[in-house]
Amino acid sequence: MLDEGRVANADGIPYEDARFDVVFSDNVLEHLDDPLQVFREVARVLKPGGVFLFKTPNKWHYMPTIARLTPHGFHQYVNRLRGRAEVDTFPTRYRANCLGDIKRLAAEAGLLVERVERIEGRPEYLRMTWPTYLVGLAYERLVNSAEMFAPLRILLVGQLRKPLVRDAYDSGKGIA
Repeated sequence: MLDEGRVANADGIPYEDARFDVVFSDNVLEHLDDPLQVFREVARVLKPGGVFLFKTPNKWHYMPTIARLTPHGFHQYVNRLRGRAEVDTFPTRYRANCLGDIKRLAAEAGLLVERVERIEGRPEYLRMTWPTYLVGLAYERLVNSAEMFAPLRILLVGQLRKPLVRDAYDSGKGIA
């Protein structure tokens, strides 16, 4: 149940320390200018033992790779072809969008990585025409055929946890 909502930048979450059991991010991490500051803010507002759940594109998938190599206007054009309004196309940075980035940022923010899955589903980014969709379908089948291709899957879905005080001592890192 949602009791209250506020609009703010994620690098300055307008709530007191240790307020939440869960913080959830859905397709936000790819837009962050300073992901470490955001991870620190998430850690700050989580209660000890609280979890940070996220879903974000993996920067090594073809779509974010193309996005990093093309101007924002091109993203707006492609999304218009996909039936999405240009105003809903936000600039992307991809500074927290691979397994290595997530592990580093979590450690620096004092969060524990409990799980990060790499998932490839339907080729939604290529559904503009049937030939592009078939290319996307072939890609999806390839990257799901073996775990060695997991780094090329589109989604990162993860769970990070703010340690309990004893977790920090148990890991030999002291209190974060």
